[in-house]
Amino acid sequence: QVQLVDSGGGLVRSGDSLRLSCAASGRMFDIYAVGWFRQAPGKEREFVAAVLWSGGETLYANSVRGRFTISRVPVQNTLYLQMSSLKPEDTAVYYCAASRAFTMTEANYEYWGQGTQVTVSS
Repeated sequence: QVQLVDSGGGLVRSGDSLRLSCAASGRMFDIYAVGWFRQAPGKEREFVAAVLWSGGETLYANSVRGRFTISRVPVQNTLYLQMSSLKPEDTAVYYCAASRAFTMTEANYEYWGQGTQVTVSS
């Protein structure tokens, strides 16, 4: 089992930056990749970014590429999402997730954080 606790959300203005954190515990040696998803009001949850837990390769949704950066510190069992140039359309509940595969597909992620709200005002 893997447990994930995400944090760092808040209310910011358009153009601001924000960093989300995700603290992981449990059988992280079983995990191949970690990522972030988000769900806006009235919409389905969507992929944001993913990174190999061992480091290196990353994946980004087109909507955030160049503005968001995913990173991880395995010795601290922590995942981050640095968000810059935030837009109102980035408003959503953000979830960290862990998978045994390197993928953008939500169904392949087995473990989820509880979510943290990010609200971007115009």
